[in-house]
Amino acid sequence: MNPIAHKRYEVRLTSPLPIAFILLWSSGYIGGAFGVRYGEPFTMTFYRFALAALVFLGVALAIKAEWPRRLAPYLHAVVAGVLLQALQFGGLYTGISQGVPAGQAALIVGLMPIFVVIGAYFCLGEQLSWRDLPGSILGVGGVVIVVGNSFSGADAPVGGYGAVGLALLGITLGTLYQKRFLGGVNLWVGCFIQMVTASLVMLMLACAAETMQVTQWMPFIASVAWISLMNSVGALTILYLMIRRGEASKATNLFHVIPAVTQIMAALVLGEVPSVVVIVGFIVSGGGVYLMNHSRAK
Repeated sequence: MNPIAHKRYEVRLTSPLPIAFILLWSSGYIGGAFGVRYGEPFTMTFYRFALAALVFLGVALAIKAEWPRRLAPYLHAVVAGVLLQALQFGGLYTGISQGVPAGQAALIVGLMPIFVVIGAYFCLGEQLSWRDLPGSILGVGGVVIVVGNSFSGADAPVGGYGAVGLALLGITLGTLYQKRFLGGVNLWVGCFIQMVTASLVMLMLACAAETMQVTQWMPFIASVAWISLMNSVGALTILYLMIRRGEASKATNLFHVIPAVTQIMAALVLGEVPSVVVIVGFIVSGGGVYLMNHSRAK
């Protein structure tokens, strides 16, 4: 499930839990970029969701979580799984596999808080203030700077950026849908349903569009294990603990630093060293997302 659906609480980035959340969430981009070197994106994402589903099922059974007694919550969780999980990560890893740098992919998906605020105004009737305008302009403007700089080259992966755009669409629509329909579903049960749904979707896509072959199993398994356990399960569990302890205020405040952290990781692990123009775009976009979140927290 997506953290934005949760209630807002106060953020203290000096606490170890938010720092751990940011590092684990950011590492998902790196793990995915590493994994698609050895396997195709839909295939890798299928394994990710299948493993995460088993973990969430185990937790739900261990804590004797309450399962919905009506059909509607299951159907809503299925829709959320298609949007939040399958469309988001299928698009994300497809884009990365086609040449979009991991840091830039994180930057594009990092626009989610801005589009959720705008979407909530039109879809959920939530208030939209003129104070949101400067942050949203800066957030989108920073991404335009980064992507526009990439398009200046002859080998720009246009299709890859389009796939990452679908990932942004998925996480935005999925967040709005979850806020509207999944508020009363147990976290672990809801995550299990979403992961099962997403794994089935990705399996069908992999069978239809990919060979499902893996060139090197050991690094591929390591990548899948990391993004499943540390990203899908670990980061979400930490965020859940933060919410329970009152350490997270507006979970979106944690997201404005994730693209920069991801870019640093990508430079160290993947050798994706950004240009000066890209760094400026990251600063502008991150500042815009922060300003928008900060203005709405007042």
